[in-house]
Amino acid sequence: MSDPATRPDPGRVEPSGLDPAEVAYREQVWSNLRRNYIAHLAHGLLGQTGFRLINAPTFVPAYLYMLSGSELAVGIARGLQSLGMFLSPIFSATLIEHRRRVLPLGFLVGSLMRVQVLGIALAGFLLVDEWTLIAVCGLLGLFGFFLGMQGVIFNYMMSKTIPVERRGRLLGLRNTLAGLTSAAVGAVAGGVLIERNVLGDGYATTFLVAFVLTSLGLLMLLRVREPEPPEVRAPARVRDRLRDLPALLRSDRPFTLYFMARALASMGRMAVPFYVIYAGTLIELSGTTLGQLTMAFLLANTTTNLLWGWIADRAGFRLVFLLSLAVWIFSALLLMQSTDLLGLLFVFVGLGAGLGGWMMSSQNMVLEFGRREDLPMRIAVANSAQELVGAVGPVLGGILAMTWSYTGVFWLAIAFKTAAVLVMAFRVPEPRHRVEPA
Repeated sequence: MSDPATRPDPGRVEPSGLDPAEVAYREQVWSNLRRNYIAHLAHGLLGQTGFRLINAPTFVPAYLYMLSGSELAVGIARGLQSLGMFLSPIFSATLIEHRRRVLPLGFLVGSLMRVQVLGIALAGFLLVDEWTLIAVCGLLGLFGFFLGMQGVIFNYMMSKTIPVERRGRLLGLRNTLAGLTSAAVGAVAGGVLIERNVLGDGYATTFLVAFVLTSLGLLMLLRVREPEPPEVRAPARVRDRLRDLPALLRSDRPFTLYFMARALASMGRMAVPFYVIYAGTLIELSGTTLGQLTMAFLLANTTTNLLWGWIADRAGFRLVFLLSLAVWIFSALLLMQSTDLLGLLFVFVGLGAGLGGWMMSSQNMVLEFGRREDLPMRIAVANSAQELVGAVGPVLGGILAMTWSYTGVFWLAIAFKTAAVLVMAFRVPEPRHRVEPA
C-alpha cells in the first residue's frame, strides 16, 4: 500500500487567477510526487545516516579531543566547519536562482562534500600526531563550505518537488528511518570499530563507513524528476545580490525576526561539542560508552522526528521551533544534574529530540516566506546568519570551557536559546497562513 503522503490530494483547490504556465508547473509537481518522494526518502535515509556520524555531538568532538587534549581545538574545528557553512550559501544562491534545474549542480556539490569525509578518514589512517589534527580541521572547514552550498541547493529542490503540505511527513519519516539506521551504525561504530580499533584507527574506520553510506545516498537522487518553474531570476553577480539584502530584509519584517530568532538559537550550539566532553568528566568515556550515548542521541532524534513532522503539517514549523527549543533547554539543565551513565543517556535522548526538531523547523520554516523567485536568497541569508554565529559560538565555548567551566558554557547557551524562544513566540507570526506557500 502506498504512503498517503505520496498521493495527490483529490480535494486540493488551486488558487484562482493562476496563469497556464504556473498551473502546468504545479501539475508537474503533483504528478511526480510519488517518484520524488521516494527518491528524497532514500537519499535522506542513506545520506543522513552517514552525515550524522560526522555531525553528532559525540564521535568528532571525542576524536578531536583525543588528538589535541584541548577544548579550544575542539571549538576551533567545529567553528571552521560553521565558518565554511557561513561563507558559501549566498554564493550558492547566485549559482542557482537563475537556473530552471538545479539537480546537476547538487550532484557536483554533494560529491565534493563526500570527498571531505573520505579525506577525514584517510587523514586518520595515513597521518600522525598534530598533522592528523590539522588535516581534520581543514577538511571540516571544506566540508562545511560544501555543506552550506548543499543546504541551499537541496532545500530549494525540496521546495520545488514536494508540496508544502507534504513536507513535514516526508521529513519526519526520512529523519526517523535515518535515525534508526544511524543509531545502529553509531552503536556498532562505538562498541566495535572504536573499542577494537578496527583497521588501526577505529575513528577513521567510522568516518570511512560514513563516506560509503553518504555516497550511496547521493545516487538515489538520480530518480528525481525536477520540475522547471515558469519564472526564475535573471543571472546576477554575488556583489549585486549582496546589495539587495537590506531591501529583502526590510520588505518582510516577520522573515527578518525569524532570521534573528534562528541566529540566537544557533548561538546556543556553542555548547554542543562539549556535551560529550563534559560527560567524560562524570564517567569513563570508552568506545562502548561513546556508542551508547550516540545511539541514545540518534534514536531520540529518530523517534521524535515523526512527531515533529506531524506537528509541522498540522500547525506549522513555528510551533516545532518553540517546542524543540524547550526540550533542548530542559535537557541541558538535566545534564548539569547528572552523575551516572543512566542519567546521561536520558540527557542525550532529550538533546537528540530537541536538536532534531530545531534543525527540522529552522531549515524548513524559511521555505514559507515570500515569493518563489527569492527563495534561494532567503535560504542563503538565513543559513549564513545561522552559521556565522555557529562559527563564533564553538570557539567562544572552547575559550570559556578552558577559562571558566563547562557549566558556564551551558548556562550561556541556554540564555541564547531562551532569547530565541521569546522572539519567535511574541514577534514572529505563523508564516504558512500569511502568504501562499511557494
